[in-house]
Amino acid sequence: MDIIRVEGVSKSYGDHHVLADLSLTIRKGECFTLLGPSGCGKTVLLRLIAGFESPDAGRIYLDDTLVTDPAEQVEIPPERRGIGLVFQDYAVWPHMTVFDNVAYPLKIAKRPKDEIRTRVMEMVEIVGMKGLEKRLPSELSGGQQQRVALARALVGKPSLLLLDEPSMGLAPLLIKEIFSIIVDINKAGTTILLVEQNANMALSIANRAYVLETGRITLSGSAKDLAASEEVRKAYLGG
Repeated sequence: MDIIRVEGVSKSYGDHHVLADLSLTIRKGECFTLLGPSGCGKTVLLRLIAGFESPDAGRIYLDDTLVTDPAEQVEIPPERRGIGLVFQDYAVWPHMTVFDNVAYPLKIAKRPKDEIRTRVMEMVEIVGMKGLEKRLPSELSGGQQQRVALARALVGKPSLLLLDEPSMGLAPLLIKEIFSIIVDINKAGTTILLVEQNANMALSIANRAYVLETGRITLSGSAKDLAASEEVRKAYLGG
């Protein structure tokens, strides 16, 4: 069953065409990666799926529910889509502790305090931040801040997690740790759509992959097949 279905989506900013009649599907439970050069529209696509921006044309379905269709004036707000999203810059709030950062979505949803504490502590342990709940972001490394962002994205039990460049700015060892957590999250049942410049790491954990260039899908297939593709190796895998 498809958890995401994007049909004929286009997006422009003035005269700059970012996405052009783009269509794709992502199956429930899979880890799916989207490759492509910087500026090709990967982040824009994530924002459209999450509901932070609207396309100029096309439709987006989540679990067979139409959530975006400008022609029919359908635009379900982000908070009603049940999606977790981790941005490139982590987007953790500097004035909040680890606990409060992770708890924020549940507080906004007015969940009971006991439920919030239980769920936050579960997420903090899953991402390896147990014992650091009272620290501020300024007291954390970049890798630790990324873990906080992951925990916050997962605390509401989303069925879909969108990850935008989770390895950006991290040392190689930290990248491996973050990707190990992502694999565990996927194995636990959360569908993942991963945008990642580190194509080697992305293809090593993904089931399927698309290559997006100049706003269009140019290649698609299993992650294994794309990793073996000469075109992909030359463009994204350093070989």
